[in-house]
Amino acid sequence: MSHVMLKTVTARGLHDPSARGYNRSAPASNARPETLMVKEHILVVDDDPQITSFLQRYLEKQGCQVTCAADGTAMDAVLAHGGVDLILLDIGLPGRNGFDITRELRVESNIPIIVLSGRDDIFDRVVGLEFGADDYITKPFEAREVLARIRTVLRRSRTEESETSENGSESALITFGNWVLNPHERTLTSKDSGQQTPLTTTEFDVLQAFVTSPHMVFSRDQLLDKARGRETVVGDRTIDVHVLRLRKKIEPDPTQPTFIKTVHGIGYCFAANVRKSGV
Repeated sequence: MSHVMLKTVTARGLHDPSARGYNRSAPASNARPETLMVKEHILVVDDDPQITSFLQRYLEKQGCQVTCAADGTAMDAVLAHGGVDLILLDIGLPGRNGFDITRELRVESNIPIIVLSGRDDIFDRVVGLEFGADDYITKPFEAREVLARIRTVLRRSRTEESETSENGSESALITFGNWVLNPHERTLTSKDSGQQTPLTTTEFDVLQAFVTSPHMVFSRDQLLDKARGRETVVGDRTIDVHVLRLRKKIEPDPTQPTFIKTVHGIGYCFAANVRKSGV
């Protein structure tokens, strides 16, 4: 690859291939590959073929099944066939951008979404999380970081599914206010309308932490532990975005919350009484 091409790749989202993790000519290491425990289907949505081809090669070496799409229309075609476990979604897509796609997906799906963006801007991070993304990675990125983020989100999802199937108490319906939370199906339903309210993976985890320990004060770090685990490196204010989104979805008046109360200087507390009942 020429010197000019190296600059192009670096500018469009990948670190210099001579850096760790990108040196294709480096001698083989005795280290074991960082494979995922099971073969998960990752959908990479990005209009840069250099990025999609690189991620596909790297993730397939780590044991993933990878499908690539260049825009929202191609993504829809892949999702129509089902079987996708996680989406790596670029924000700067032609046509429908990544923010719009995330918002549309959240209307009817809780599939994990990790946003890829060329802008390291706090506003974009907040918007991405508010629209329902589970994580946010800026370009240029390290391939190992992408893999770590994927593993964290997918491991959390698998762990939760295992716990709810093995622990009968986790299958109890949890009622608070006008809402019914089903931990087994991971759904939140309005008692009045019977309609389900879509929650992202992280939103559901945070809400479940609140309702299983009502009136307990959680620090932001504790909520991050519940929702993401220590392997995800994010600022503690990330949890504020998810709490804000939850309030918009469950509070009668999000500006005057009655369920999720802020405990200044510490974190949050779920102030409502809850009731558990068998499914």
